[in-house]
Amino acid sequence: MSDFFKADADAVEVVRREHCFRGFYRLDRLQLRHRQFSGAMGPLISRELFVRHDAVCVLPYDPVRDEVVLIEQFRVGALDKKTSPWLLELVAGLIEEGEQPEEVARREAIEEADLTLDRLWPITEYFPSPGGSDERVHLYLGRCDSSAAGGVHGLAEEGEDIRVHVLSYAHALQALKDGLIDNAASLIALQWLALNRDEVRGAWS
Repeated sequence: MSDFFKADADAVEVVRREHCFRGFYRLDRLQLRHRQFSGAMGPLISRELFVRHDAVCVLPYDPVRDEVVLIEQFRVGALDKKTSPWLLELVAGLIEEGEQPEEVARREAIEEADLTLDRLWPITEYFPSPGGSDERVHLYLGRCDSSAAGGVHGLAEEGEDIRVHVLSYAHALQALKDGLIDNAASLIALQWLALNRDEVRGAWS
């Protein structure tokens, strides 16, 4: 086993922190030093940090029909990088103050896909872009009945226009292989399902 770096209370020194922008999100600029692997403190460096609420992503899965539910919506981050900025994704939402991740998963499933999740299976927690953002994602599999899933949903007051797709497990994996699904949460959740599907179906069917 590798001897990984162990950070103590003095491992990072934040010399200055300024708020450069405040909107729905926040952008901070930090001047800091951090301890190096040699044990010495490194030079003063400047880093911009995108400050966000933590997020919840959930892959609705029907273990009886062996189907997943994905949503399709416009994403401004893909505007200049893809022919079409409409992406196939998981149900997702931000954690507001006082909320638990499981509450967000169930709420967003109703708002974005008109789905009730009767059970949640925690997959993992991860940082999607720790080089420049403090966001942490809580990732779940959610048990659902996919038989009546479909349509267009979302909150009109938030400009949401979300179309629901029901895919067989095999179709979803093929879409992953074909590059049709190309966002981190969906990739991780579907690959996790591929590794754990037999266990999930045994427990949930």
